[in-house]
Amino acid sequence: MDAAKHMPAPDALAKAIKRDYGTLALVLQGGGALGAYQAGVFEALDNAGIHPNWIAGISIGALNAAVIAGNPPKHRVERLREFWRSICRPPLLPTWPTPPLDPSAWELPWLNGLSGWSALRALVEGQPGFFVPRPFPLLPLRASPATASWYDTSPLKATLERLVDFDRINHKTAMRVSVGAVNIRTGNFAYFDNTEGELRVEHFMASGSLPPGFPATEIDGEFYWDGGMVSNTPLYKVLSDASCRDALIFQVDLWSARGEVPRDLAEVTARAKDIQYSSRTRLITEFMGMRQKQQRLLQDLMALVPEDQRRDPAYRRAEIYAGGSLVNLFHLIYRNKPYEGHYKDYEFSFGSMQQHWHSGMDDMQCTLSEPQWFARPDAEHPFVTHDVHCED
Repeated sequence: MDAAKHMPAPDALAKAIKRDYGTLALVLQGGGALGAYQAGVFEALDNAGIHPNWIAGISIGALNAAVIAGNPPKHRVERLREFWRSICRPPLLPTWPTPPLDPSAWELPWLNGLSGWSALRALVEGQPGFFVPRPFPLLPLRASPATASWYDTSPLKATLERLVDFDRINHKTAMRVSVGAVNIRTGNFAYFDNTEGELRVEHFMASGSLPPGFPATEIDGEFYWDGGMVSNTPLYKVLSDASCRDALIFQVDLWSARGEVPRDLAEVTARAKDIQYSSRTRLITEFMGMRQKQQRLLQDLMALVPEDQRRDPAYRRAEIYAGGSLVNLFHLIYRNKPYEGHYKDYEFSFGSMQQHWHSGMDDMQCTLSEPQWFARPDAEHPFVTHDVHCED
């Protein structure tokens, strides 16, 4: 499908969305190198004049969120490109010429070999601007939570500080930003939100501190790991927020729940990752959809209560749980490429990054070519979902 030929006028759709929805949220899942897909989705939204006023992320999604929210609208795509080019540069050893990762141009085993080689290099050499191997990581000398890892992520900190304006993120007129991490001491999930406190580079680093590869990040005396250890998507945060108005939400998934039955151990590893990191999105969507319908029903029933009885304490308590907001939720789901293996989330080759980016743009453009999907839900169907699997 050539989505570009069927897209409505960008201004018309963007104006309709702004009119119909008080909240326009972009929800970014964790998934390492696959996060370039999210950048492609954002570029397509930006080209269409659709600008989120809330961005929530976990792991690589939190890093993309930092770059987007931490730059002026006209520079966001440019900074995203700079971020991904920085962390996908060739590591130490000489690199082979990057082929077009197109199965029609190269034999699949050859593509698979190049992809595996890039992933191996990331493990051995690290990625410039992101992480580097620690010398002698198993030695207990000067051991601490901030050094107990295979890799040192101080290059990532420098990259974020170079590309992100944290004053902009924390400005009172800025878009809302939420990132999730796990408190190591309590094992509890924690959200950091710029409407509740100042966000620093450490908050975004904490969301992507996946052990044992990456070290814990200290924030105000507590140490945190990657939020994906508990939930790989911040969708629950967005859907459960009590102040959420009628909302249009783009949930960008990097792991597909659907897939082939594995035939060997490598495929087992890849399929297990997909199921592990995608399952919570489905669970959260179903649970929150049911809750939204119940809240709407409660509000409708409360409207039948006579005015002179609405001061009753039971009515006042019910007001807390009733909700009349409408939700239109899009799942944009990354589709595995034929050449990818179980290492796809740490395969940072430049060619693969470009493929992921273009896939995200194509899927979002395909979605935008169906303007009827963006109509605001009605009271009878207050929670509407769309699973986007666009065909090439």
